[in-house]
Amino acid sequence: MAPTSRTILICSGKGGVGKTTLTANLGIALARLGLRTVVLDADFGLRNLDLLLGLENRIVFTAQEVLAESCRLEQALVKHKQEPNLALLPAGNPRMLEWLKPEDMQTIVGMLQKQFDYVLIDCPAGIEDGFKNAVAAAEEAIVITTPEVSAVRDADRVIGLLNTNGVAPVQLVLNRVRPKMMANQEMLAVDDVTDILALPLLGLVLEDEQVIVSTNRGEPLTLNGSSSPAARAYGNVARRLQGEDVPLIDPAKEGRGLRAKVRRLMQKKIF
Repeated sequence: MAPTSRTILICSGKGGVGKTTLTANLGIALARLGLRTVVLDADFGLRNLDLLLGLENRIVFTAQEVLAESCRLEQALVKHKQEPNLALLPAGNPRMLEWLKPEDMQTIVGMLQKQFDYVLIDCPAGIEDGFKNAVAAAEEAIVITTPEVSAVRDADRVIGLLNTNGVAPVQLVLNRVRPKMMANQEMLAVDDVTDILALPLLGLVLEDEQVIVSTNRGEPLTLNGSSSPAARAYGNVARRLQGEDVPLIDPAKEGRGLRAKVRRLMQKKIF
């Protein structure tokens, strides 16, 4: 095992809240800090991590072949061309869910821990068998949610299962934060979410259209030094995991700043 190897489950209560996007960008951000990082796609039914990293055409073997001992772990790992400290272990065929056991995930993760400083597990959304398999191999977890009532409620269920399984620490990333909507009380406030979920806040990611652009290109925002709000947020999450004291943004101030900027532009008759 690497001297300081950490295995982090990245999970959500429902799909579509940015879990896989966080996994890809956080993996790149940690690798750029000089940390040997592997991202393990445990979402066998809806494999997308390879697409977000732009590695879909380089997959030869997967976790399935590693478990079947038909290839070595090194053969299945896909190294990122632009970030040599990052590797992907792809998910196998969706039919793996029919026979995969928690012990199998523990075996795979145990092999990865020997080579990497960080093992990030992209967990299937929800609380079904895929989640149960993934959580068996986790030491700590990041729960990602959006500030919507249904997403927060589902996240709360996942947190309960993480606590039951002894996963600790469990930290929160709040995604797609819209300061104006929060200011107008059209969206749950940050304090509302943290009070409901009772988790320490690891990161706040503002709504950012560049996330969609980068996802479609297969180029995570953190890969090319983007200065977009989301890219900075992902980078800050990586630094906080490393123990750096990085202040969280204040959505209220972000909202005021944005409105003030728009007013200034309107006064200059740019619109």
